[in-house]
Order: sequence, then C-alpha cells, then structure tokens
Amino acid sequence: MANIKTEDEIVLFEREMKEFWTQLKSIYGTEQMNQTLALRDSCKESIKVLSEKWSRKLKEGDLMINKTREYSNEILQQTQRISENQEHLTEIKSNLNQEEEQVKDLTDSIQELKEELMKKKEIISSKKKAAKERVEQLCKSKTVFEQRLGLEIRRIHNEQLQFIFRHIDHKDPDKPYVFTLSINEQGDYEVTSCTPPLDCIAEFQLKVRETNNFSAFVANIRKAFTALSYKQSA
Repeated sequence: MANIKTEDEIVLFEREMKEFWTQLKSIYGTEQMNQTLALRDSCKESIKVLSEKWSRKLKEGDLMINKTREYSNEILQQTQRISENQEHLTEIKSNLNQEEEQVKDLTDSIQELKEELMKKKEIISSKKKAAKERVEQLCKSKTVFEQRLGLEIRRIHNEQLQFIFRHIDHKDPDKPYVFTLSINEQGDYEVTSCTPPLDCIAEFQLKVRETNNFSAFVANIRKAFTALSYKQSA
C-alpha cells in the first residue's frame, strides 16, 4: 500500500509540474522564454570566458611566482658570490699590505746597504790614498836605502814596490835578493813575494805592522838574507 501511495504522489508531482510550466508559458510566452534561455546561454558563455581568462591569469601567476623564486635564488647565489669575492678581496688587500711592508723593509735594507757600501768605498778610497802616499814616501827614501844598504827599489804593477838587495853574497856580489811589498786594503804592509824565501818573513811583517818602523823592517830582511847567504856558503 505504501508503494502505491508513493507512486501516486510522484505522478501527482509530475502533473503539477507540467501544469506549472504550462501556466508559466502562458504567462511569459514563448518569446520571453527564449530570451531567458538566451540570457542564460550568454551568462554561461561569459562565465566560460571569464573562467578561461582567470585560468590563464592563474597560470601566468604561477609562472610569475616561479620566475620570482628563480630570481630570488639567483639573487641569493649572487649575494653569496659577492660575499665570497669580498672575503677574497679582503685577503688580497691583506696580502698587498704585507707585500708593501716587505717592499718597505727591503727598500730600507737596500738603503742601509748603499750607505754602508758608500762608507766602505770612502774608507777604501782613503786607505788607497794613504797607501799611495806611503809608497811615494818610500820611493823618496830610495836614495838613502840604495846608499846605505846596497838596495834598489822599483815601482811595479798594482802599486807594488820591489826591493832588490845586492852585495850580500861575497862570492857573487851582483846576485839579487828580492822581496815585493804592497799595501793591502786594510792599509797594512804585506810581503807578496820573497826570493830566496825566508822563514822569518811573516814575523818581520807582523812587527812592522805593529811598530810602523819601516827602516828597521828593511834592515832586518837584509840581515836575514845575509845570514841565509852565509849559511848556504858554509
């Protein structure tokens, strides 16, 4: 019974709906209904166009968001590179400062060496001048030595003086006994050669440096040559 009643209600509802649409059509007319349907279709089309437009806008928005993220990442990477470059630049500046200090120290050292070299040159020049003056004084004493000691003095290369003794060997009076003398860089007397050799020449050289008694130095060498001659003749 309940099912029969439900079916009757449905049939009744459909009948009432048909009557409603029949009355609606009679009230508005077919033309009015067509306009309503056309308006509905127009709204649907507008809604579709707007949906597509906003869909494109949303896609563009997503692209813009992605681009923004890419730009943000790129800016972050550039910032990191700038930071790294800044650290590298700071390190380079530090190294440059150290190199500038080293260059300054080196320049100061070079200047000190130049000044020291100039002083040494002045000292050497002064010593050479003094040595030259002493050689000239020795040359002036040549006559005295020749007369008293039978000595010949010759000026040879490199500002050296050659002392030649004769009349030492009584068997051969013309036999030469020779030693060569120079003034070294320290301004001291230095025997550079001796013929025949004397064992005591180093002792005589040291003594003349201490006493600066050149006459005694020459006399002592002559005595040593004479003693050597007697020894060789015996």
